[in-house]
Amino acid sequence: LKVIAIDEQLRVIYEDNVHFDKDLPEFKTQGGVYIHSDRLTVTSPVLMWVKALDMILEKMKSSGFNFSQVRALSGAGQQHGSVYWKKGSIQILKNASSELPLHQSLKDCFSVSNSPIWMDSSTTSQCSTLEKAVGGAQHLASITGSRAYERFTGNQIAKIYSQNPEVYMQTERISLVSSFAASLFLGSYAPIDYSDGSGMNLLQIWEKVWSVSCLDACAPGLEEKLGCPVPSHSVLGPISPYYSQRYGFSPDCKIVAFTGDNPASLAGMRLQEGDIAISLGTSDTLFLWIQEPTPALEGHILCNPVDSRTYMALLCFKNGSLMRERIRDDCASGSWDEFSKALSSTAAGNNGNLGFYFDVMEITPEAVGIHRFNRDNQKVVSGFPKEVEIRALIEGQFMAKRIHAEKLGYKVSKYDEKA
Repeated sequence: LKVIAIDEQLRVIYEDNVHFDKDLPEFKTQGGVYIHSDRLTVTSPVLMWVKALDMILEKMKSSGFNFSQVRALSGAGQQHGSVYWKKGSIQILKNASSELPLHQSLKDCFSVSNSPIWMDSSTTSQCSTLEKAVGGAQHLASITGSRAYERFTGNQIAKIYSQNPEVYMQTERISLVSSFAASLFLGSYAPIDYSDGSGMNLLQIWEKVWSVSCLDACAPGLEEKLGCPVPSHSVLGPISPYYSQRYGFSPDCKIVAFTGDNPASLAGMRLQEGDIAISLGTSDTLFLWIQEPTPALEGHILCNPVDSRTYMALLCFKNGSLMRERIRDDCASGSWDEFSKALSSTAAGNNGNLGFYFDVMEITPEAVGIHRFNRDNQKVVSGFPKEVEIRALIEGQFMAKRIHAEKLGYKVSKYDEKA
């Protein structure tokens, strides 16, 4: 859990973080999560998140941070995680005693103590049911922006309902991680925002309302448990009195809707229409501002957090930096300098030699293995010379990003191509 405070000139005033494994060892998480025995179910304890918030605010208080100067507060949470509030919890949340840390007041408020998160892939049967219910994967993508994904919240809710209907019936509100965190500050259930809400397989991204057919396919009475979605930049209300009394926040401090980590990246990078951002990590993520998206079976279309009339496209490529590091080790003696020199020594286009490199099963597209082709479009199995291999990897990765972005509606202009 991270906090950053900035002034009106966007200068950083304060920064800190709480590391779940190290700072909250009593929860016994690894990487902040529990990986269950089936290796498919992955959860995080809800109370660990609440306790981390208590801890970071106490750290700020003891450092002399002046909470009374905070005019507004917002946040981002990992997409696709969900929190299940037990019936009656809203009263406890509203009336939490400022004498106690929040996790003590809320310890009995959750009908599911370990929240399903983005790493979970245990809902394959629920995904299949949802797609069938609405007329197929492409039709679901056309409604919600994505085909059914195991980590998406609708399918996680469907699993909870099918395995524990009593637990589902005891739940009065279902939050995403983002709206859950906003609820803690608001002292009331915060609505889900359009942008994070479009990563659930439940929101009609065009009309910005819940899809009745998707809700009905997942669980009964679900609309009431989700509340009405709102634009991502909505001011939800003033901060809960709990924080004024315990930490000295101004009662006028505004809570702005929290959103998912991916939409927050688009906002934080200050993307505008036509821009693309690429995060080169263990997985490569590409996201872009888009006016007229065409949802497909690969990638995701989400509502734009900055402008509710437009959209953002998101593509994830699993064979990212680990693949580049492997080719660096094989072809450049483990040196990025040698890798860069080899890349510079070859011509753009690589004389028609091209490769697609997937050490592990790729997400976009669903493929595995190393696939090399020469200028005559013949498959080359043995491998390329080292410098050709390096350029084939880099060009192949970036061509794939462009091709899949264009499939989602991204248009490369003549100006861009000249540049």
